[in-house]
Amino acid sequence: MSEQTVSEKNNKTVTTWLFMVVALIMLLVTFGGFVRLTRSGLSIVEWNPITGVIPPLSEEAWQTEFAKYQQTPEFQKINHTMTLFEYKEIFWLEFIHRLIARFAGLFVVIPIFYFLFKGIIPWRKSPIFLLIGLLFGFQGFMGWYMVSSGLVDNPAVDHLRLTFHLLTALLLMGLALWMALRYFYHSPKIIRAQFKSAGFIMAVFLLIVLIIQIAYGGLMAGLKAGHVSNTWPLMGGRLIPPGLLDTFDTALENLLEAPLTVHFIHRWFSLAVLLVAIVLYYVVKRKNHAYAITKLALIFIVLAIIQISLGISVIWFSVPLVLALTHQAVALLLYVASIIIVYQILHEPVTAPVPQTEKELKPTTA
Repeated sequence: MSEQTVSEKNNKTVTTWLFMVVALIMLLVTFGGFVRLTRSGLSIVEWNPITGVIPPLSEEAWQTEFAKYQQTPEFQKINHTMTLFEYKEIFWLEFIHRLIARFAGLFVVIPIFYFLFKGIIPWRKSPIFLLIGLLFGFQGFMGWYMVSSGLVDNPAVDHLRLTFHLLTALLLMGLALWMALRYFYHSPKIIRAQFKSAGFIMAVFLLIVLIIQIAYGGLMAGLKAGHVSNTWPLMGGRLIPPGLLDTFDTALENLLEAPLTVHFIHRWFSLAVLLVAIVLYYVVKRKNHAYAITKLALIFIVLAIIQISLGISVIWFSVPLVLALTHQAVALLLYVASIIIVYQILHEPVTAPVPQTEKELKPTTA
């Protein structure tokens, strides 16, 4: 086998692995939403990274786990009539969630060291991969830090910790996807001139407003603000409900802590995402960017419209499980699409403008 063939094979292996890491993170985020919506996340009250891979194997062990759960505010304030059989149902959901997270961690860390040891990934490129591995470990810690907030007084996780946990997952997924794209396209060089292009600026702006919208989705989930109103477009019979900034003393507290305000912002900021996406589409089309970029921008618009429709449906039907999870999954697809758009624009060669009129084609004379 030639050296070039080996290099191509190694490149394909790393590319496949990175895309699988992205898929695993998306699965974890979506399954995490399922665990949250079924109120299963607080069923396991301890974090045992090693011994936690073994579930209760006897009736006595199950009784011990159930007794620990009975000491939590969730059981005492909400599930005080829960039986051992019902506890097992929510326990298994959280157990599977943690098991997938452990598997994902091993799936990330072990290949990184293997690729580095074998020289498949050059050591000069190791920092970004080591960062991905460290972030995965940090995500595990953040998951427990989030869960622990719901085991003290309030039978719900802290919404700010939940949102930070979500944002670090997005960062991790974004890094893995960016590297996957670099390997998929054989590490093309960044075209520095694109930093000043209107298409790149709009694409980055779209990514920023999308992350803000997803962050507010995390705040919505943590505050259970989706239940504040089940009507659209009106809230409490009004387009702009009263008291948006009256729940807390400061505007910042209201923007981050008040369920009514968080719901209102998340509801209407989705239109800002759609508007920016439409502007991006017209910019990349007018500036003659590659057809693939224009097409992806159009796909983003379609996904954004679907996402808004799902969001309205979630409100109308009082946060049903399937619709809420689909809403969350589409948000991840939008995030992936936005990163790919940024990547493709940043790596697209800058070409000279094509003459548009017959006058421009004629040579100038002295």
